[in-house]
Formats: sequence, structure tokens, C-alpha cells
Amino acid sequence: MKFGLLFELGGPPGSTREDVKKIYDDALDQITLADELGFDHMWAVEHHFSPPHSFSTAPEVFLTAAAVRTKRIRVGHGIVVCTPPVNHPAHIAERAAVLDIVSNGRLDVGTGRSNTWLELGGYAAEPHDTKQSWDEYVRALPKMWTDPSYSNPNGRFFKMPERAIVPQPLQDPHPPLWVAVTSPGTEFDAADRGLGVFGLSIGNYKAQEEKIKNYRRRIQNCEPIGPAVNEQVHIVNFMHCGLDETAAQRGRVMLDTFNHNTAHTVPVKEVYPSPLYQIGGFLPTLRQEALGPGDATGIPEGLAIGEPDRIIEVVKHWESIGVDGMNFVIQASEVLSHEDVMESLRNFAKYVMPQFKTPEELAAPVATGLRKV
Repeated sequence: MKFGLLFELGGPPGSTREDVKKIYDDALDQITLADELGFDHMWAVEHHFSPPHSFSTAPEVFLTAAAVRTKRIRVGHGIVVCTPPVNHPAHIAERAAVLDIVSNGRLDVGTGRSNTWLELGGYAAEPHDTKQSWDEYVRALPKMWTDPSYSNPNGRFFKMPERAIVPQPLQDPHPPLWVAVTSPGTEFDAADRGLGVFGLSIGNYKAQEEKIKNYRRRIQNCEPIGPAVNEQVHIVNFMHCGLDETAAQRGRVMLDTFNHNTAHTVPVKEVYPSPLYQIGGFLPTLRQEALGPGDATGIPEGLAIGEPDRIIEVVKHWESIGVDGMNFVIQASEVLSHEDVMESLRNFAKYVMPQFKTPEELAAPVATGLRKV
């Protein structure tokens, strides 16, 4: 089991320039500590026009800062928006390759298409085309990273004459590729292309177990889009680890704040009628009934919030149904104090991690999980 952190970089309503500076500083301190404690991954979202829920508009810059401050932890786009005119695939390939070099080969690239009208409408993107444009982008990226030159003269969503796209990434053959799985059926899109699953929609164990089984079964017959297959399943979760009942209370505040913020990001489905958008935001609303019955702590089923024993059981359950990695939201609009978040990370590393990793595994380089084909 791999453990990671996911950063939205959100702030309270009315955040000032100084507030946003503190959000970034606190996140970099948390990532530095996570690297020292043995966490495997850190990821940054890409959101636009979405204050105060997220100020993570240039994740490649933030990820570079994180890479420079750390030694072991892998840095990842979770996710980069693969939609014109938000990003051009050649720009994605170039920035990713440089970041892979700067991080000494520690980059993961999650891909996706955005779920919010604030972003897609702000760029005048066509929501009904986003899945097709994402497909064209992800099929281009491995070629851009590995071929001496690349051309796409007849592309639908971008056209390119032959050009050398440099530099190549440090990782051979290229950084692991993932796709955000939030909409129903995207796990099949991932499997068919040989891509890793990033961020299965929060749901109860039973619902996610079925998706994982479908993915595992289907990827065995995939037609890889590049020279390597990523067969890993990572989920997005929430984590706050404390040594008494107050941990559940603080975690509940974080959940409620996150839920409130995502409810105001204007999902595409609320504005634009398209069968390609059936849910809203990065994650669906965290309703108690959608997640499962929970327990006496009041925390819904499957969330890594509370005291260590409860979190250990949660992680074991996810592991038992085929999850390879858990990436935790640990803050929501700075509603928790920086000190509480740092203490939660230390508690998790001290009491939970040793149940899943040996000291040698905690110190070793993090494996990419790729299988060359």
C-alpha cells in the first residue's frame, strides 16, 4: 500500500494575497514533512477560476517547488487538464519532462478533462468534446516523450507539423500516466489504454470493489497507448489522525468544509446538458448515505479519519479489495490549523504506516509500478 497527499490549495472566503502565500507555504512544509516520514506521493490539482476552493492554477510550478524541497516522495499532477484551449499537449509534454528532470525522475502525470463549468466555460471549451480531446492528448503524450520527433497533421483537437519535442523525461520510458476516474465508466477508459486509475469517486466499499474488479479484468486485454502499462489503482480519501475522539471532530469539520466548497464550483451538468457529465466537481458530494453508514464516530464508511486503530482497519479494508494506493486530502480551505495537520501526519506515520510497510520499504525509493510492453 502506498500513501500520498492531495493538495487543492484552497483558502477561506475573502483570502488575501498574504493568505494565499501562507496556504502555499503551509502545504510545502507539509510535503517536506511527509517526505521525511515516508509518504510515497504528493499530488496537486489543476483548477482555474475557482476561488476560494482552489488556488492551484499552476501546479507545475508548485510541484517543482515541492520536488526541490524533497528527496524521495513522488510528485504528481492530479490531474493536468487535457482539454483545448486550457492546455496544449506539447506544452504538457515539455513541462512534464523538465519537471521529471528537476525531480530526479519522481514525476507522475495524472490526466483528466475537468468537471466544472467555471473552468471549461471560462476557457470557452466545448464540454461535449472533452472526453475525445482527452483521448487524443493521452495518445500523443507517450510519443512526444519517446520519439525523436512528433507530428499530428490531421488531428481533430490539435494539429502539429513535425517537430522535435525536447527534452525527454528522465524516467525510461516515461513518467507513469494516470486518468482521474470520477465519472461512471472511466475505469474502462483507463483499462483499455493501459493507464493507472487515479481517484475513484468516493463511495462505499462495495461500489468501489466492483469498479476495481472490472478494471483489473479489462486491463489484461488492453491496447497500450505507449511502451509501458500502469496497472495501479489509487483512491482519493480524507485523513486526519489523532489520539482521541477530537480527531474525528476535526476530520468532520474538514469534510463538511470540503463538501461545502465543492458544491459551489458549478458542475458542468448544472449548466450544460451532456451525457458525458453525470456528476459534479472533482468528487461527488460527500453525503453520508452515499458513502455508507459510518460508525459511532460519525465518520462515513471508508474514510481514514479518527484514531489510529480505526484508520488501520479502513486501510486494510481498501487493501483487501484491490487498492494499491491511498491519496489523502488533509486540509480544506485552511479550516484546520497547520499545527494540527502536521501532528496528524506524524501520528499517521508513527501508528498506521508500520502496519503496512517495513522500515526498509519506508526508506527505499518509491517504485513507479510500470510494466514495459
